[in-house]
Amino acid sequence: MEYLPSTRIDMKSSPDITEAWIQSQIYQDPSLLGLGNLEVIDKERRQPRAGRLDLLLWDENSETRYTVEIQLGSTDESHIIRTIEYWDIERNRYPQINHVAVIVAEDVTSRFLNVISLFNKSVPVIAIQLNAFQIGGSFTLAAVKILDTVEIAGMEEDEITPVTDREYWLKERASENSLSLSDECIKIAQEFEPAAKPNYRKRYIGLHVNGLVDNFVAFRPRKGDSMVFECKLPFSEKMAKFIDDSGFDQLTYSRRWKYFRISIRNGDLKTRREIIKQLIGEAFKNARAE
Repeated sequence: MEYLPSTRIDMKSSPDITEAWIQSQIYQDPSLLGLGNLEVIDKERRQPRAGRLDLLLWDENSETRYTVEIQLGSTDESHIIRTIEYWDIERNRYPQINHVAVIVAEDVTSRFLNVISLFNKSVPVIAIQLNAFQIGGSFTLAAVKILDTVEIAGMEEDEITPVTDREYWLKERASENSLSLSDECIKIAQEFEPAAKPNYRKRYIGLHVNGLVDNFVAFRPRKGDSMVFECKLPFSEKMAKFIDDSGFDQLTYSRRWKYFRISIRNGDLKTRREIIKQLIGEAFKNARAE
């Protein structure tokens, strides 16, 4: 079987790709957005005194309507305002069902995430970064969910926390010994995902891959010689027992965020490195399977 290399396309400057083409691709196959098995209610839906909504999608299982707005290039103020306006119009039309605003863009910027965080719980928003790739003579679309309604509605200090750097952690939150634990664990994570880099936030250190948040593991270094290691895996008694039997101090399991939280000390990287690597590997595989 011949392997055909793929090339990422700058959609905004491409003469071959338009918003109308992207809209028609999603219209034909709404699963492209990664939101489940959705049905199309309407496209180019006229809004009173407010233009046209790109797509209106429906999830029968959750009785939720998704108001979808598409934009080439980066998110901007008009895109955000337009999407929320259309969401509000549809919500007022049919108040008896759930409504979610969906922003689809080629580049979901950090500024956008900061703006959306201001709305907090009042507007359920999903942000999807959509990129196009050319394979041979054809184009294909790949979607990554950057922000989910669960995150906006009740984040556990998470993605909307300010970006910091390593110096901030050394000065304000952690010891050199504790921070070195996260450094070593990130090196292990890079054995599975070479593009992974540390994503320093105010309350945790996660990962990003090619500029996108990818927290299959996260770390919370402390002032002493230990660190909280968060490993994103579905709960199972087998995994809980494996962690306990390995000698780690299992702090808790967050069923909402699907993280095992484990305390790791300096010596653990010498005596239990393979076990830590196994946990990181399982979390990586689980993230890629979602």
